[in-house]
Amino acid sequence: MKKYILLLLVAAGFAMTASADATTATANAAKVTESVKAAATTAAAEVKKEVKKVADAATTSANDDIRIYQADNSDGKITPDTIQKAFEKAGFYMAANNGMNFPFKRDFNNTYYDVFNLAAFYNKDVVAEFIKKYPTIGLFAPMTMSIYTKKGDKTISIATLNPKRMATITGIPADHPGWKKLDDMIHKALKAAMPNGKFVPYTAKQIDVKEPLTVEATMQMGDDWEDKLEDLENNFESALTVNGFAMPAFNELHEDIEDTGYDFYIVYSVCKIPVAYTISKNHPEMGAYAPCSMYIYKKEGDKTVHFGIHHVKNWVHSMGLTDKEELKILNGAMDKFAALLKKVTEAK
Repeated sequence: MKKYILLLLVAAGFAMTASADATTATANAAKVTESVKAAATTAAAEVKKEVKKVADAATTSANDDIRIYQADNSDGKITPDTIQKAFEKAGFYMAANNGMNFPFKRDFNNTYYDVFNLAAFYNKDVVAEFIKKYPTIGLFAPMTMSIYTKKGDKTISIATLNPKRMATITGIPADHPGWKKLDDMIHKALKAAMPNGKFVPYTAKQIDVKEPLTVEATMQMGDDWEDKLEDLENNFESALTVNGFAMPAFNELHEDIEDTGYDFYIVYSVCKIPVAYTISKNHPEMGAYAPCSMYIYKKEGDKTVHFGIHHVKNWVHSMGLTDKEELKILNGAMDKFAALLKKVTEAK
């Protein structure tokens, strides 16, 4: 009997030990599970944080179509005039530098800025590097910028278009050395104009748009083109006026640049005050695209006259425009311009 009792006690001991071990194992397993869960949660949170950081950085840096150069101007010493002088000293010709507050107040009895100028500029040597082989350079010869200070601000900003975007719109290879030369000149001019300035992030979300990125037209002109050119210019300028377009600048690149290979190459700077007023309310950087440059050229020995201007869908893309009022007035102006261009080129 004692033997059986002893055996029962031993068995019970083993059972109690096994039970305790099982409980401990279960507890340990639970702890491990909780630790794994905690580690996984922490890791997931860190990954999420890093992904967001990368995404935010991408949002900030991905849109470099338009570049904003900004400087403190508490003393008011930096003005559109001093900026123009700095750009001219850096080698640019300023085709226009127009204060927009006057027409804004005249037409709308309001302005959102203490300073708002739209300027057009180019360097003839850079244009010469492109123009013989790539006539579409006229879409940005002159290129443009806005100079602005929002009401009450102590900073002044300059918005310009990245040459990389110009390459896309013109169809000129992005690795053409002329783009690098132009980019270097712009940087030099900005630094000279605003020594204490810096580039600030441009965070507008780009919107995909479909090609074509330009509006083009052609017409025929024979050997008597010299007699007909003046009529063409008069007809076009009259159509601009009738349709409410302003013409802040007019450049004859065939006169400015030697041996272009063109009988004539003319660039009109074109804008509409209501468009500038409406879009600039929330997008002062719109001056990177305005006033729009429209070329008219005829190559030597060719009877075809070419017209071209960049489409406002480029504005939509670069500035991420979604507001219905902005899109309506912008597309309305583009449609009107395309119609007048069609009428001018089809005139007999």
